[in-house]
Amino acid sequence: MNSSDFSSLNLSRELLNNLDSLGYKEMTDIQSLSLPVILANKDLIGQGKTGSGKTAAFGLGLINKMDLNSFKPQSLVICPTRELAEQVAEEIRRLARVINNVKVITLCGGAPIGPQIGSLRHRTHVIVGTPGRIEEHLRKGTLDLDNINTLVLDEADRMLDMGFLESIEKIVSNTPIERQTLLFSATFPEEINTIADSVMNRPIKVKSESMHEEKTIKQFFYETNSHDDRMTALRILLSKYKLESVLVFCNTKSDTKDVANELRYHGHYALAIHGDLDQRDRDQSLIRFTNKSASVLVATDVAARGLDIDSLDMVINYNVAHNPEVHIHRIGRTGRAGRVGIACTLYSDKEKYKIETLSSIVDNEELPDTLPSDNYLAKPANKPAMTTIKIDGGKKQKLRPGDIVGGITANGSIDGDKIGKIHVTNNWSYVAVSSDLAKDVLRKIKSDKLKGKAFRARILS
Repeated sequence: MNSSDFSSLNLSRELLNNLDSLGYKEMTDIQSLSLPVILANKDLIGQGKTGSGKTAAFGLGLINKMDLNSFKPQSLVICPTRELAEQVAEEIRRLARVINNVKVITLCGGAPIGPQIGSLRHRTHVIVGTPGRIEEHLRKGTLDLDNINTLVLDEADRMLDMGFLESIEKIVSNTPIERQTLLFSATFPEEINTIADSVMNRPIKVKSESMHEEKTIKQFFYETNSHDDRMTALRILLSKYKLESVLVFCNTKSDTKDVANELRYHGHYALAIHGDLDQRDRDQSLIRFTNKSASVLVATDVAARGLDIDSLDMVINYNVAHNPEVHIHRIGRTGRAGRVGIACTLYSDKEKYKIETLSSIVDNEELPDTLPSDNYLAKPANKPAMTTIKIDGGKKQKLRPGDIVGGITANGSIDGDKIGKIHVTNNWSYVAVSSDLAKDVLRKIKSDKLKGKAFRARILS
């Protein structure tokens, strides 16, 4: 038996079968290093970047020892951002889908606290949340952590960067001393050791060596000396590669808006996320991008925090990052899981000094690279294969992904393989469908019923 096989672990048969159905063929580096420690109920410090598979590692651990007869939260996962918390919660639900009545709830800011309080009054097994909102529930007396047996600090370095140390300390003080603590971090500043010393019991340290290896990312640098040249270069790159998912980084909110607007003017399916968006619009933009119904997402570094997007084809730095570490974080979002990613950086003559500071991580002796021909501009923009439909019903209306799939595929008029990702929130649901069938699916949802109820729906554009 291969030591990288999940079957080599002391996991239940139903969990192993579910992993196989989800396409988990063998463990990633961080999983093979950490899972034996986690399943042995020992404290762990794991170093691995976003996309390395750490969520499945700690998710399997807490699911494996879950007591379904307990009515109080048993596991607490703390994340730096709402987006990451929701992604982690969804992954845990997927891993636990073969186990009846497992309840995972998110406690994050930017969402009404009332429904969260209501959820906490009922049986809850796993809580995933952000430090500020978890601390708020503790102050209000609406959250009881007395039964927590597993505490996870996910992306601990980023939580420190965002000033959450004091909140984390207060939260941890409300959990039992006798618990398992798992800490994951991409980097290890000195403050991480301080946290570990104060909240962990003789932790075992593991480090994933396969963390976005440079060879999986092809880097290109193009000199552009005016705003118009920079925008033209961006359009050329998008038109040449015609990829499904491209993340464009800008340094300011203003540039983010302007770039996305100009790309849309030229026919590209581009969205922007920045600090001026309300939470609902931000969520919808991210859902459309992850659903493959928009091919370009333009963002600032702050707005992109917590994004964990699978299969990101390309990163384009419309503006050069402020420092090498930020550059590494940006380009590290592509080239995952053994796939080759592309990272392109646009810079001006005045920014050459910034490129020079990247010399240690740039495998390119001849700069700048030659920009592809502007003949590519004559080609039509890449049209996404999927379209997202928004349904005015969600968890509060007892609507589940299975209900949506069943309603769309009823009578065999639409094949299930034409349906992509489904996101169900408290009040709305979002389903990705093949673009050529989007209008047919919309008519079917409006004319037929989902779970015996009629719901309004519309195509997001």
